[in-house]
Amino acid sequence: MEPSSFTLAFAAALLLSLAVKFWLATRQMRHVAAHRDQVPAAFAGTVTLQAHRKAADYTLAKGRFGLLATAAGGAVLLGWTLLGGLDALNTLLRDALQPGWGNMAYQLALLAAFAAIGGALDLPLEWYGTFRIEQRFGFNRMTLKMWLADLLKGTLVGALIGLPLAALMLWIMAASGGMWWLWAWAVWVAFNLALLVLYPTVIAPIFNKFEPLADDALRSRVQALMQRCGFAAKGLFVMDGSKRSAHANAYFTGLGAAKRVVFFDTLLRRLTPGEVEAVLAHELGHFKHKHVLQRMAGIFGFSLLGLALLGWLAGQSGFYAGLGVAPNLAAPNDALALLLFMLALPPFVFFVSPLMAQVSRRHEFQADAYACAQSDGRDLARALLKLHEDNASTLTPDPVYVRFYYSHPPASERLAALPTPA
Repeated sequence: MEPSSFTLAFAAALLLSLAVKFWLATRQMRHVAAHRDQVPAAFAGTVTLQAHRKAADYTLAKGRFGLLATAAGGAVLLGWTLLGGLDALNTLLRDALQPGWGNMAYQLALLAAFAAIGGALDLPLEWYGTFRIEQRFGFNRMTLKMWLADLLKGTLVGALIGLPLAALMLWIMAASGGMWWLWAWAVWVAFNLALLVLYPTVIAPIFNKFEPLADDALRSRVQALMQRCGFAAKGLFVMDGSKRSAHANAYFTGLGAAKRVVFFDTLLRRLTPGEVEAVLAHELGHFKHKHVLQRMAGIFGFSLLGLALLGWLAGQSGFYAGLGVAPNLAAPNDALALLLFMLALPPFVFFVSPLMAQVSRRHEFQADAYACAQSDGRDLARALLKLHEDNASTLTPDPVYVRFYYSHPPASERLAALPTPA
């Protein structure tokens, strides 16, 4: 394909995706602002006007910040691609490292430098989101020291895991011929499965403390629920989420025998034992309906298609030139192709997000129905309301925005669908 074809397709996808993102964000903010001063009738007896206004203001603040972040992300993407940023970085590192250090060192340096620069560009937005927006609404519990420590830990963990994986992928691309993408996909699947086993016991404890659930009555109640549902876990743990945020959550993590149930300490402080049981029953509903396995299969399937596409694009000179990069003539283009593909893909994938969100919302309804069959639906309703209030989730989102982005149904739809009335 001609370079102009790649340029035109990428530019069209980028501009259209940005336009849709801005349109959706402004719709959401207008809709939330218009309903800020009146609690929806369905929640009039359970949600205060003060809490409703806080949720609206939080949504508006995040929406305005999101517009800025979207614009900045679009500018950075253009800078890396059509404006020549990646080409300049590639030329600099290739000329400096490839002659003396070899191809692998040059390519790993290119990937590492790209990640470091991208991370540095994101830092101001991450800082503002944490220490301005989250702080303003009472959610942030992190100090600057803790934030910097997390940044350092995340960077070290990312380097220790990412660089060996990148080196293996680059070796496969160079040594496996035209079908390299199939071998790379097998390694990617194996890596993700291994990560599911290692994350709960090796990686997560680097950032948070996990202690066994100490409440004997709650532990017995949870274990009885899991036994009824046919779910076996290696342990029940409480995570010190309150040291970073006031947001509450609970989740399953791990794979096979390494599965764990994790409660945020903020969740246990806010919900009654019956409500905790209902929230856990909802999560067990995902297990019972095999939602996690379905999502994993979907991710692995899309990654196979993506790597196959990259396998073809990597051999097209127009792919590089059309996205603002001159392909190497005396060095491999494998790392360059990976980075260009990672940069160019999101504007196209964005338009698939409504389908993925729709599937996720359907899964949430199924998990809610299962929770009502295994616990008290009234407890689930009360827990959902508390979590929406504690997380300042708006009760009046724009319907179009919901259909495009929301992975969970709005509170009004979830409560209306519960088999047992609230």
